[in-house]
Amino acid sequence: MLPVTHYPVERFTLPNGLRVVLTPDSSAPVVGVAVVYDVGIRSEPEGRTGFAHLFEHLMFQGSANLEKLAHFRHVQGSGGTFNGSTHFDYTDYYETLPGNALERALFLEADRMRGPRLTEENLRNQVDVVKEEIRVNVLNRPYGGFPWLKLPPVMFDTYPNAHDGYGSFTDLEAATVADAAEFFDKYYAAGNAVVAVAGAFDVATAKALVEKHFSDVPARPAPALPDFSEPDLTSERRETYTDKLAPLPAVASAWRVPDPLKDLTGYLPYVVLAEVLTDGDASRLVERLVLRDRAVTSVGGYIGFMGEPFAVRDPTALLLQAHLPPGGDVEKVLRTIDEEADRLANDGLAEGELARTQARMVTHLLRDTDAVLGRAMQMAVLEVQRGEPGLLNDLPRLVGEVTEEQIRAAAASLTVGRRATVEVVAGGAS
Repeated sequence: MLPVTHYPVERFTLPNGLRVVLTPDSSAPVVGVAVVYDVGIRSEPEGRTGFAHLFEHLMFQGSANLEKLAHFRHVQGSGGTFNGSTHFDYTDYYETLPGNALERALFLEADRMRGPRLTEENLRNQVDVVKEEIRVNVLNRPYGGFPWLKLPPVMFDTYPNAHDGYGSFTDLEAATVADAAEFFDKYYAAGNAVVAVAGAFDVATAKALVEKHFSDVPARPAPALPDFSEPDLTSERRETYTDKLAPLPAVASAWRVPDPLKDLTGYLPYVVLAEVLTDGDASRLVERLVLRDRAVTSVGGYIGFMGEPFAVRDPTALLLQAHLPPGGDVEKVLRTIDEEADRLANDGLAEGELARTQARMVTHLLRDTDAVLGRAMQMAVLEVQRGEPGLLNDLPRLVGEVTEEQIRAAAASLTVGRRATVEVVAGGAS
């Protein structure tokens, strides 16, 4: 019997369109606050690659009533922590604080929802910060951008799905304050956001505080989402590039999966399949490729290019990636993946294999939302994308209900003709 959660969920919407999710938990005297905006890498305008991430930085450079660095000072001065992050389909901002500092967090988030300080000085220094991040995380790092930046342009054809979400230096340097203001007006609307609070608070008090601080944020409706749709692949796509810093070869492949939002029942078997193939020493590909054949030094599998299966829209993919030893044979690795997918589709799972995998997955789900901030963040994303924050309580059960037949059917769909692959040639071996 798999464990389940029963986190309470209270939802309401302010007159300005802001959606709010409250989930109280008095087990520890802390609160997690998450604000999620329904805009991510896929929504950024053409010619402005990296803009969603750049704007995340700008949201920390002061706001309507607060000077630069004030957000840092007020959160840390309360004994709290904070950050933000940009994803393919959303951007989040969050704090963990002592329970008695909840109002402070709400004030800070409401103030920058009214408007960040979009000045030429702030824009230029944050462009430089993002450029340095690209240098550190992509350009000057072995396997930088592999596979999350390298594989989408192989698999996809449209700008929203295929472009470099970190951004080109040319596009970043061309950004103007007017561009930033337009982006804020369009995407950082109250009607395009969710505030989620989890932890030690009284629901009535928290609701009153949210209304106090957010009710006067100007009402602007959510913009229409761009069309992200693309047809599935009908023939294999492959690209190879040399990484001057990589000491060893690597390869990553991806296959499209059903729509996570419109077809959760069809999607979940792929989430479980990725774990069957790669989670732990007893998994199919680890046992075969790493332990028996020694064809790779590591192999991993996950859903979505950022590995967040319950926080992504269609189109997305199941990814398998591996690093090879010196002189490793990429073709052999791909053949082995094909063989194991065929064997799983035709012969099914070993006794206890599915139950073991589901138990591990449920453990991870419970661990990731045990802390109040993880719970608030996940519920905020579920509300933004599905209008169902309470799905958090159902996910362990739904994972446990995936059947062997569904896994076999998903494995059968991992065909060569639906595969996109990117291969890293090691250029730094010497």
